[in-house]
Amino acid sequence: MKTSALCSADNWFEDFTPGRLIRHARGKTVTEMDNVLITNMVMNTAEGHFNEHAMRQAAGGIFAQRVVFGGINLSMVLGLAAQDTAEHCLRELALDQIRLSHPVFHGDTLYAFSEVLAQEEAERPDAGVVRFRHYGINQDDKLCVQAERSVLLKRKSHWAER
Repeated sequence: MKTSALCSADNWFEDFTPGRLIRHARGKTVTEMDNVLITNMVMNTAEGHFNEHAMRQAAGGIFAQRVVFGGINLSMVLGLAAQDTAEHCLRELALDQIRLSHPVFHGDTLYAFSEVLAQEEAERPDAGVVRFRHYGINQDDKLCVQAERSVLLKRKSHWAER
């Protein structure tokens, strides 16, 4: 089987024109396991991510429950967007302008959208650079995650099997 037969037909460099908005097909419910396991694996010591008792004690504070670590939320949104924006990626170039604007709690579901901000030539003729803005929205349509990402994507004209 040819490799391109396993990939979508519309996510080559040429397909990403500025202004295009993509609603990605899947959502992901954030579980307690996702938060506690990954928070501990990356040695994030902020109690707000893994100490329910401390968060309840501080109920006069911002939240009365554990908050999912923002790095997990960002990773999930990028993962949800990957099938549509990274299948033909040769190299990740930049990830910046990261904003975590609304808390995510255990049981919340994240959905991803991507906007094409720019498309430009690369130094190599078989690829080009695309800049995306990725959005993570929860089940209540609250914007939780936003980030910009630049990638080097294969050109259909050079890589697709005919």
